[in-house]
Amino acid sequence: DHGADMDTLMRHADAAMYQAKSGGRDHARLFTPQMEEQQLQQLHLETDLRHAIERHELVLYYQPRIDARTGRLNGVESLIRWQHPQRGLIAPDSFIPAAEESGLIVPIGAWVIREACRQHVAWRAAGAGDIGVSINLSAIQLKHGGLVATLREVLRDFSIAPGLIEFELTESILMENVDDTIATLQAVKALGFALSIDDFGTGYSSLNYLCRFPLDKLKIDMSFVQNIHSSPQNLAVTKAIIGLGHTLGLTVTAEGVESAADAAVLRHAGCDELQGYYFARPMPQAQLAAWLAQTAAACVA
Repeated sequence: DHGADMDTLMRHADAAMYQAKSGGRDHARLFTPQMEEQQLQQLHLETDLRHAIERHELVLYYQPRIDARTGRLNGVESLIRWQHPQRGLIAPDSFIPAAEESGLIVPIGAWVIREACRQHVAWRAAGAGDIGVSINLSAIQLKHGGLVATLREVLRDFSIAPGLIEFELTESILMENVDDTIATLQAVKALGFALSIDDFGTGYSSLNYLCRFPLDKLKIDMSFVQNIHSSPQNLAVTKAIIGLGHTLGLTVTAEGVESAADAAVLRHAGCDELQGYYFARPMPQAQLAAWLAQTAAACVA
């Protein structure tokens, strides 16, 4: 049923194995014709991705982070997009897994770091001030071992205050190879960069290890922020995370703020920083410049 000759059978078995591996441990998959088509599309995607940097197809979008007390800009989160010549703008969920599977996340991640720092310097030169930038890191970047060397190059090549550049990691990343991760993060911290846990509350983390990580910030996952003004459970969890963060001396950011009611509740709960569609969606640099000018004009008015 799945192949009339050995080569076909093995190719189809490989397609099923790829699907099983993508589902995590202890998964099995039976071959279907759609699997081979998906595998072929994946191969084309990886091939195109290998040339995306040199062809200048990768771009960064930026989403503002707002001070909960003053309403002013604290910084921006950089979010990668792929402007594919045929497929159009591709969101990271559609190509980052392929980048991690192939190892391309290492050069792509290095490009993101350099581009974010270059833009940080460009904003200052344009008179926009020192806008802090947060950058997402993957587990592969930590394991690869070249992260610290890349950051040293960035400090050499760009006139930046490293404390304004923040690296975000998820709980699951932090809990992989904990001792090695701590050593790498301590080296990053020694260079002056800031560190935060992204999507806090959705993964598994030991509070003992949490105290050992050289962190500056916790970012509350948006699943707790949704309907926070009408959900006592979400509000209770959010308040607990804010209290934990402040007890550890960390800044606390809430993601996924989508309404004035959400913002008001979080501000009253003591959250330090807010981020979400209520304030602004992720946008390219040119659009962010216009947003900054509009926001500054509104503050003056």
